[in-house]
Amino acid sequence: MLKWFVAGTEQRGALRVDIRGDALPSGAGHLRNYWEAMSIKPLHSLRWAAVAASLALAGCAGQLGSKAPTPSPAQVQAQVARLLPAKVADRQGWARDIQVAFTAQGIEPSKSNLCAVLAVAEQESTYQVDPPVPGLGKIARSEIDRRAAKVHVPSMLVSAALQVSSPNGKSYSERLAGARTEKELSTIFDDFIGSVPMGKTLFGGFNPVHTGGPMQVSIDFAEQQARNYPYSVDGSIRREVFSRRGGMYFGIAHLLGYPVNYPQPLYRFADFNAGWYASRNAAFQNALSVASGISLALDGDLIRYDSIMPGSTELAARALGKSLDMRNPTIRNQLEKGNSLEFEDTKLYKRVFALADQAQGKALPRQILPGIQLKSPKITRKLTTAWFAKRVDERYQRCMAR
Repeated sequence: MLKWFVAGTEQRGALRVDIRGDALPSGAGHLRNYWEAMSIKPLHSLRWAAVAASLALAGCAGQLGSKAPTPSPAQVQAQVARLLPAKVADRQGWARDIQVAFTAQGIEPSKSNLCAVLAVAEQESTYQVDPPVPGLGKIARSEIDRRAAKVHVPSMLVSAALQVSSPNGKSYSERLAGARTEKELSTIFDDFIGSVPMGKTLFGGFNPVHTGGPMQVSIDFAEQQARNYPYSVDGSIRREVFSRRGGMYFGIAHLLGYPVNYPQPLYRFADFNAGWYASRNAAFQNALSVASGISLALDGDLIRYDSIMPGSTELAARALGKSLDMRNPTIRNQLEKGNSLEFEDTKLYKRVFALADQAQGKALPRQILPGIQLKSPKITRKLTTAWFAKRVDERYQRCMAR
């Protein structure tokens, strides 16, 4: 979803701290289990087992059960071009940038992974590198006024500050009124914060535009994932996010860059919106609620990252301390692993699900769509993470059928 002034769940974990497992993410490195992972067929007979053993001794075992040859960059680009909707312009350019992102991050360019990326890009921007946002200037001015009121700055002073001439000769008020895209708005705020004292007073030196590009990836996430960025940076990672190559690179990292055990891409789509492992963590919260009898918001946030005080999920886990045979510090320590696949190997995760499964008389789901309502000045309807994930999944299914 388009999101910027309101960080929302982006504060959780690696960013969100958000992306890379399915999208590279926060996209590539995170994908431990690819949706279309190759499997090695077992050798059923003793005869073939003996042959395999002898080949291994001969140094040739790698020939058996090996994966299909890795497709060349040209082959990947050709497949992406075929999968793109017919109306997309500059298909070769999109195909090239997507292929480079997959190759640089070591993500398998399977049809499933490629379609997942294309589905998110279509949902977020309809393949526009810098998609226009209706009423963006008005939204931006409202945010400035909100922040001014928060720090008790009179509206008269705000209006006066916005009449100052900016680096391009126009006043900031004029530039805001004419802003159509987040890239334009981000540049305006960079100038305003850097040259007008009022800008630093209101924004503390931090640009309030939090996401951008064709996949609407978090700029904070991109800055954390920039170490192996395969291109020369044009000024800043923020600027790169607003380009097609950068927006796709970091968006893919956010989507596919982390390992998961999900049975289908739907849950990666939810994570892309709500934060890494949000679907897995929401299922854990559901199990914890069943085991403890305590109602919990299934939002995927296992701890409060903005406070040392325990949140509702942690308090519910503490209530089961005796049944779990775990002390509070241990519970906290293991909940902090909620931004990694490792959480599934913790004593807390296993015991909570064991108690919940027993209470229900059946195995509870290990992943569910988080119950999060999307909030942003740019969103005028009541939308949820589940809505977003299902819309993306519809696009994904159409892509897979091409």
